[in-house]
Amino acid sequence: MPITAPQKHEIDDVINVLFNASSARGKRRLADMFLELVDRQSWPEYYEVIPEPRCLDGIKATLEKNKYKDPLNVYNDLNLVFLNALYYNEESSQISKDARTLKAMLDNEWKQRSILPTPRESPPPSSAQKTHKSATAAASAPAPVATAAPLAKTQPAQHASIAVAAPAAAPQAVQVTVAPKSPERQQTPDMDVDVGGTPEPEGVAIDTARDGESEEIVSQLEKGLPRWEGFGDVGWAEGLDPERQLDIVRAISKHVDANGTRLAASLDALPEESSIPELSFNFPLSLSLIENRTLMKYYKSSKDFDKEMSQLFLKARRWFEPGSEAYGNILVLQRLYHALASSSPPSGPPYASTTNFASLRAGPGTAKPMHTTEPEGVHGVTTYRVSTKDRTFVDEVQFKGWSIHLADWLHMSNPDDPSKPIVGQVFRCFTSDEPARKGQPGVTVCWYYRPEQTWHPANRQFWEKEVFKTSHFADHPLEDIIEKIACQFTARHIRGRPRPPFWYPGWPLYVCDSRYNDRERIFVKIKNWNSCVPEEVRKSTEFMPIYPFERTVFPRRFASPFVSGKNVKGPGGIGDVIERVEGEKIEGGGTGRKRPRRAAAATTAGSSRTEHTDRVGPSKGLYVGASTGAPAAQVPYQYAQTTQYPRPHDRTVVTAAGGLANLGGNISTERLPPETAKQFDRDPQTNEVLWFASPPVDMAHTPAPQHSLKYLHFMTKMRKNAKRPHDAVEGDGNEQTATAPKRKKPRSTVSEALQSMMTKFRVDLSTPPQH
Repeated sequence: MPITAPQKHEIDDVINVLFNASSARGKRRLADMFLELVDRQSWPEYYEVIPEPRCLDGIKATLEKNKYKDPLNVYNDLNLVFLNALYYNEESSQISKDARTLKAMLDNEWKQRSILPTPRESPPPSSAQKTHKSATAAASAPAPVATAAPLAKTQPAQHASIAVAAPAAAPQAVQVTVAPKSPERQQTPDMDVDVGGTPEPEGVAIDTARDGESEEIVSQLEKGLPRWEGFGDVGWAEGLDPERQLDIVRAISKHVDANGTRLAASLDALPEESSIPELSFNFPLSLSLIENRTLMKYYKSSKDFDKEMSQLFLKARRWFEPGSEAYGNILVLQRLYHALASSSPPSGPPYASTTNFASLRAGPGTAKPMHTTEPEGVHGVTTYRVSTKDRTFVDEVQFKGWSIHLADWLHMSNPDDPSKPIVGQVFRCFTSDEPARKGQPGVTVCWYYRPEQTWHPANRQFWEKEVFKTSHFADHPLEDIIEKIACQFTARHIRGRPRPPFWYPGWPLYVCDSRYNDRERIFVKIKNWNSCVPEEVRKSTEFMPIYPFERTVFPRRFASPFVSGKNVKGPGGIGDVIERVEGEKIEGGGTGRKRPRRAAAATTAGSSRTEHTDRVGPSKGLYVGASTGAPAAQVPYQYAQTTQYPRPHDRTVVTAAGGLANLGGNISTERLPPETAKQFDRDPQTNEVLWFASPPVDMAHTPAPQHSLKYLHFMTKMRKNAKRPHDAVEGDGNEQTATAPKRKKPRSTVSEALQSMMTKFRVDLSTPPQH
């Protein structure tokens, strides 16, 4: 039946509701991802999987042109928009969650309007759900017994053509083409360690070394692994003549930051002769030695100079503690060197940069993807998917002796904090087709966040060197690459170490156990690691195989860096978040997308926090909070928490003083022994021990309020007037006598009552008593 004017009005209202729907916090419009059709050039496989693509803008335009002849056709097209998204995308993806929300909203709004016809409950026949289900059913149905020619063999390709035997009257085979479904997240063959996440270690092991046997197991295995042979002969700079080599070295030596600090002082502190077992060389090397060699025109080629500078930075990275100020200075100078040795060096000297010479404007914790509606952060830095625009994909790229392949792990320059380089995995290698960067190589990297770059509860515990997978993808030029590293998912990390060439002893090694959604502040414990790596390596048994331990060895666990007392700074902080296991339903329904208000966070970005637990309670005075024999941070962390108690307001003495930095770090914290802790009451919500640090201070009490002289004089007059039988009233010039109204006699004072008693009993106070 044709669409009537009232029906069209109601349908417009339904579409407007879908267009205006927003996230729980009201900062993101849910319909934005469904307005336009998927780009055919970027996602050609989408059009192979989805029979009838639809988009909201297209449906709205068709409706405005009155091309729909039946209201149910409009509903079917709107329903297809969300069914297509649910079929093609992973169930845990953000777009799938938004599609489920909008589909439920569509069904509810449509059914509330009685003028619109009731739609069918099942997906339409043209949906991917029905199309591929029919094809799968045909493929799995038993072949009928026939005397015709035997069945053709099923093709193993994704577009499988299945031959079904025909009846005897028609012996020719009929082929049914099965449309492909979205790639499944299959398990890595013969690698059972990929499934099921990581069991929790027994006992509490925080800030303590592993037992001697475990340390010995790890040490013995790593001692027997092959050593790194050093940089390869690929990716070295060209066109660096001796004069330019000298200019580069002097620029590195004289560079000062915005505070006037000469960063090369950290290189000067590096001993010229040192023995670092993990290095592939042991000859003397220092910045001054390289400068003298450039003066003497010692280097025969650009490659020789470039390689020796890279060896110097490698030596410095292994010498200084990661995360230290000196380590950060080394990484800033290395990134400056990469810029100076490139084909398009920056203008200078002097050289200055607001991003520590990194190519991106912001790093983990402050960078926001394009099209985000978040008010804070730096927008337009990352994306939520791998881009295919203006680039040509290649198998590998070379830079400074490194050969970078798909799925390699890298340290990248962090514009916000050079001492905390970005941990990322390569999802694509490419050469740019943009006119400004034509032919220049780069890598698309998936970022992993460090603990201090996340928001988490104060009692959250972390594995040693733990990082968290995010949905942030960023394009980096090769100059951002610091070095190759490795990252293991916990299921493999507790069972062994990566085999070369994926990792060598001495290389930085991280462990990942969970995803982190910085927009919703959700931690999700990963159950299937294959969904976290590039699709091309998911089925490969050669991707990061391990040398196994004799038994499982768990890494150490640490408290939050914000409560460790080490004055750690980061874009993250302490706050309420949601913890769950991948695919788990939150108690009461839903998937845990709703995020607590950020105002409840106890620590702001860039601030430090300590777990010294002296607190000023709202009515209990000064008290100390702790758990039985251990600080609150040592309560064993539980994944998949479904009940979150509101954290009390941060009333610590350290916070009130402005943090450890203001106190000079002269703070010592001691845990209450169990025999002491059990003597005191506990807070019913936090389980912290409540006790007064000192006896109450004796203070002079404020005297009670006293009557003023004016009030006492008034009361005296009232008493005198009450004793008179009549009151004189003036009027018309003649004095008249009027009966005064009866008044309630006021209560006598103590002095008056005493005087009355003495008069009654004839007591004369003028005569002293006789003894």
